[in-house]
Amino acid sequence: MSRKVVLAYSGGLDTSAIVPWLKENHDCEVVCFAADVGQGADELAGIEDKAIQSGACDCYVVDLKREFVRDYVFPTIITGGVYEGRYLLGTAMARPIIAKAQVEIAHKVGADALAHGCTGKGNDQVRFESTYNALAPEMEVIAPWRLWDMRSREDLLEYLAERNIKCSATAKKIYSRDRNLWHVSHEGGAIEDLWSPPPDDAWMMTVSPNDAPDEPIRVMLDFERGRPTAVDGLAMEPDELLAHLNDLGGKHGVGRVDMVENRLVGMKSRGLYETPGGTIVLEALRALEEIVLDRETLHFREHLGLTFAELVYNGRWFTPMREAISAAAESIASQLDGTIVVELYKGHATPVQRSSPNSLYAEEFATFGPDDVFDQKHSEGFIRLLSLPERIAGLKRLEAEQGAQA
Repeated sequence: MSRKVVLAYSGGLDTSAIVPWLKENHDCEVVCFAADVGQGADELAGIEDKAIQSGACDCYVVDLKREFVRDYVFPTIITGGVYEGRYLLGTAMARPIIAKAQVEIAHKVGADALAHGCTGKGNDQVRFESTYNALAPEMEVIAPWRLWDMRSREDLLEYLAERNIKCSATAKKIYSRDRNLWHVSHEGGAIEDLWSPPPDDAWMMTVSPNDAPDEPIRVMLDFERGRPTAVDGLAMEPDELLAHLNDLGGKHGVGRVDMVENRLVGMKSRGLYETPGGTIVLEALRALEEIVLDRETLHFREHLGLTFAELVYNGRWFTPMREAISAAAESIASQLDGTIVVELYKGHATPVQRSSPNSLYAEEFATFGPDDVFDQKHSEGFIRLLSLPERIAGLKRLEAEQGAQA
C-alpha cells in the first residue's frame, strides 16, 4: 500500500511544484487541501483541476470563512491582541484553523503524512507544524522548502516545464501576498527597501486616503459579549458582517499599516497590511471597553492582549496558555454589550457615539459643572493615602538631610 500525504495547497507556483516532488521523492499519493478563509473566488477558481493536473489524486476545498471569523478572529479581538502594537494578526490567526482542517482531511483519507509549502525563513512553518504536533503528533511532517535544492521561481518553473505541468505563474512575482477575510498582507519587491514608500500598486483592499471621499460616513455597530452582531441595525453572520465592513472601510482608506516587525525566526521584515473591516471593529470595541470595564479590569485585559498576540503570532493556538487567556477574556467580555458609532474619513475610523446598558460612565459624576454627588474635599484624604509611601520616603530623606547638616 502506497503512502498518502495531505498537502496544504494554494494552487500557486510553490505548491504546484510540491505535488510532483512529493510523488517522486516520497513514493506517495498526494491529496491536496485548500481552505477558503475568504481569499476571494479568483484565487480559488479551478483549484481542483490545477491540483489534479499537477498530479494529485484528489483535492478538497473546505469553506472555513464563518468558523474562521467566529472561532478565531472574534476570540482574538476580545483579548485586545495586536502584535507589536500594529499588526492585527491576519495571517497568524488563519494558520491554526487551516492546519486543523488539513489534519481532519488527513484523518478522513487515512494519510500518514502532512506537507506544507512554507519557507524556512518565515513564521508560517512554525504555525502549521505546531498545530500538526498538537493535533496529529503521530504523522510525519514534510516541508519541501527545507529539503529540496530548488531556490528560485525560475527553478520551480523549470521543474514544472520538464514534467509538462502547466502553471500560470511567471518568473517574476512582484509581491508575496496572503489574503483572507480579515486582511491582506504584502511583502517583497520594492517593499523590502525601507527607504522606499509603499508602492501604490501594492494595495488591494483600500483606496489611498488621499483619494477617499471628501465626506465622512458613520457606521453603527451593535455588540454582544464583545462580538459585533449588527451593522446599522441589520443583524449579520460574522463572515458577512466583516465582508460588509471591509467594503465600507476600503472605500474610505481605513486600515492601512506599513511596519517592520520581528519575525519569530529572528529576522526583521517589512510588511504592508490592509485590515479595513477589522480596524473598524477594533476601534469600536475599544470604545465600548472604555465605558464598560473598570480601570483594573481594562488594564489587566491590556496585559492579556500583549501575551495573547505573541502566542498567536508564534503559532501557539493549541496550547493551555492560549486556552487560559481565552477563558479570562471571555469572562471580561461578558459585559461588553452596546452600540458604537464609528466615523470613517480618509483613512481614519473614529468612534463618535457610545452606548451600553453596562456603562460605568456617569455624567453626573464626571461633569465639570456643579453637582451634588461628589464632595471634592474627600480627595484630600484619598491623595494622602495613595501617596503615603512617597510621603514616608520624603520624610526620611528630609530627616537624613537635617542630620547631615547638624
